[in-house]
Amino acid sequence: MLRRFLRAREMDIEKASALFLKYLSWRHSFIPSGSILDADIPNELAQQKLYMQGHDKQNRPIVVAYGAKHKPQKSTLEELKRMYLLGLSGVECRLPAGQEKFMAIADLQGWGYTNSDIRGYLAALSILQDCYPERLGKVFMVHSPYIFMTAWKVIYPFIDPKTKKKIVFVENKNLRDTFLEDIDESQLPDVYGGMLPLVPIQDA
Repeated sequence: MLRRFLRAREMDIEKASALFLKYLSWRHSFIPSGSILDADIPNELAQQKLYMQGHDKQNRPIVVAYGAKHKPQKSTLEELKRMYLLGLSGVECRLPAGQEKFMAIADLQGWGYTNSDIRGYLAALSILQDCYPERLGKVFMVHSPYIFMTAWKVIYPFIDPKTKKKIVFVENKNLRDTFLEDIDESQLPDVYGGMLPLVPIQDA
């Protein structure tokens, strides 16, 4: 963990220490019990928007998130943050020996303005970049509608330069071929032409 925080701050001990202490303080106040229970996030789980199964060719766990299933009006920002933590905790439990990162697929098919949640997206970025640095290996953005780019322009300036390099927008016509460069067919979710069925995060 300390190595990840150091790498996130270019091996600057003072900056990495400040980030790590901020993380410890946040975790103690946000989840004093030490873990997130399903009962803590019933509205988020009911939306069935986060899935986890399989590993890519680098043995990184794969997470799939569906943007169109996110209904900000049916939950709260605090519950959404706890949903992110449940997902990241699940990722950490599935990390094999020698691997520290995970891969994500953000599927935006059907995304519309009712799904837009700038505060939620910025909260996700903050948690990922400040509390779980160097965990994300790559994220594929797929089925991105044109209207999503309006929200993306607002979010983009807040993304760390290192994180920006890990984000790949994939055209629909190249979807399966692009996935197969990183993910074996036996580990690819069946909705993208692979062999694994999607498993909700709470069941993974």
